[in-house]
Amino acid sequence: MPLPSDGIRPAHPALRVLSIIPPMTQLNTPYPSTAYLTGFLRSRGVQAVQCDLALGLILRLLSGKGLQAVLEQIEATPQDCRGPLAGAFAARFADYRATIEPALAFLQGRDSTLAHRIVGRAFLPEGPRFTSLDVYEADGDGPDGGDGGDPLAWAFGALGVQDRARHLATLYLNDIADVVKEAIDPRFEFVRYGESLAASQPSFEPLAAALAAPHNLIDTYLHGLTLASLAEQAPDVVLLSVPFPGSVYGAFRIAQAIKAARPEVVTVLGGGFVNTELRTLSEPRVFEHFDYVTLDAGERPLLALLEHLQGRRSAQRLVRTFRRDGGEVRYVNFVEPEVAFDDVGTPTWDGLPLDRYLSLLDMLNPMHRLWSDGRWNKLTVAHGCYWKKCSFCDVSLDYISRYDAASATTLVDRIETIVAETGQTGFHLVDEAAPPKSLKALAAELQRRRVAISWWGNIRFEKTFTPALCQQLADSGCIAISGGLEVASDRLLTLMKKGVSVDQLARVTKGFADAGVLVHAYLMYGFPTQTVQDTVDALELVRQLFANGCIHSGFWHRFVCTVHSPVGQRPQDYGVTLVPLPPVSFASNDVGFIDPTGVDHDALGLGLKKGIYNFMHGVGLEEDVRMWWDRPMPKTRIPRRRIEKALAGPA
Repeated sequence: MPLPSDGIRPAHPALRVLSIIPPMTQLNTPYPSTAYLTGFLRSRGVQAVQCDLALGLILRLLSGKGLQAVLEQIEATPQDCRGPLAGAFAARFADYRATIEPALAFLQGRDSTLAHRIVGRAFLPEGPRFTSLDVYEADGDGPDGGDGGDPLAWAFGALGVQDRARHLATLYLNDIADVVKEAIDPRFEFVRYGESLAASQPSFEPLAAALAAPHNLIDTYLHGLTLASLAEQAPDVVLLSVPFPGSVYGAFRIAQAIKAARPEVVTVLGGGFVNTELRTLSEPRVFEHFDYVTLDAGERPLLALLEHLQGRRSAQRLVRTFRRDGGEVRYVNFVEPEVAFDDVGTPTWDGLPLDRYLSLLDMLNPMHRLWSDGRWNKLTVAHGCYWKKCSFCDVSLDYISRYDAASATTLVDRIETIVAETGQTGFHLVDEAAPPKSLKALAAELQRRRVAISWWGNIRFEKTFTPALCQQLADSGCIAISGGLEVASDRLLTLMKKGVSVDQLARVTKGFADAGVLVHAYLMYGFPTQTVQDTVDALELVRQLFANGCIHSGFWHRFVCTVHSPVGQRPQDYGVTLVPLPPVSFASNDVGFIDPTGVDHDALGLGLKKGIYNFMHGVGLEEDVRMWWDRPMPKTRIPRRRIEKALAGPA
């Protein structure tokens, strides 16, 4: 076998590596980390396989036998100790037992005709989650009232039977999840499972206590799935990729089961959570479950680790790796060149049950549905961010700071390989901000080869995205774009070092919208020095962007300061003071701060979210934005035709 371009010899094929997706991540599509790692390792001659225990756990729980086990747990609880959700579930158990498997078959795309029964609202048992529909029924056909009739007609239209049914079936599953949370495990959620045990948790103690507790039903299922995977795959090394705090507990439970059953198997922890929150790890108890913890892009650390396990490299030459040595945690980083992004191989979904994922419709936000509805092939255009200046972002970390783009030829080669493997042509580009130059080249190469795909992803709304480029991207298959409008204030955008202006944002978003591309805006409130007046002005600009057809969807996020961001590292530049962190031996990411403006941003959030929710449905676009708050607010300083004039002005 010829050497790869970086000169690293392939790892010895005797090692078999299993990559696991732990609970909980997404249910509609595999989280891409294992697909990336498996494709890369196979390109280097490693026997690499993968499995999704997040999906496996949910399918075990959401089955006839799973619900029967939940009922038995409820019935074993004294009547006066049962919660109201558990009681209601037990009372209607026969209905849940009869509908759970048909509902899953529908959400997996195996029985589309069931949609007609679901939308009739007489098939699925309905619990508290369905009360969210009351807002549409209260006055009529929309968020702000109307003329009565079907409460979901405003959202899905006359032809939206499948979509309506998917939303109702998702509410049904959420009801069941709430029962599990009340009766089995108070930490349980479909995505943020046990999140508080890990998110910015300075001490390992809460997680250690949870791991020492007896198994509940969820733990028992996960333990059994782990042992079955070990028996089927017989790995020498298990990689657990943890992208979010809500998948940490599940990952540790899996590692715990592996160490009890086959202590000789090497367990390795990595992923987005580790890369952001465990950079100063000093807790030895982590290594009762994991032999190694690696940081940042996994390719180079894994090559070094596999060579070490084969006796071809000393422990002192590991790369970005924590290990326990003599009871103490040591970090080893033998500096070697990173694997070029062109050489990381093609992601593979081989081994994952692509026909068993659940196409959910949790939120009616048109962009958020892309996250949960349908199975998308995940692809990265470039490693890192080409801008890497935003004050709120973790610009000091590798996943942002090290920019390395693949060629358009390489990207389309990967796309064609993935389509041939999966039979699916939808792609989610998972870049922090896909570079316009690379997207232009990608679009041209897709068009040159006449490769027909649909794709969406995140960008910066910068002036390089001219109307002509927007149209070219749409012609190449771009169906949706998301990007940060953030605080929608020129003063604060400058303070953020966002590199764009409100006028520019308006013109770029309008260019995409005119090309037929769905445009979603990420919005932020509570940034340092943001005043109540700034907040009102921001909502007014957002109103005008909706009214002028620039954006179709949006979501307000509360600003959070992280220790890796410019705000967290140089708070004096932003006029704030950080709240001192406690001693940290485990996770560290979010950090509190004191803003001298003294604004209660949490109190303002509801009005912002209420306003944008209605704007998305064409409601209140001509009204004074102060109507969305239940308290006196200052009048906006923004001229009423500000965005209209920006669109008419020079590019």
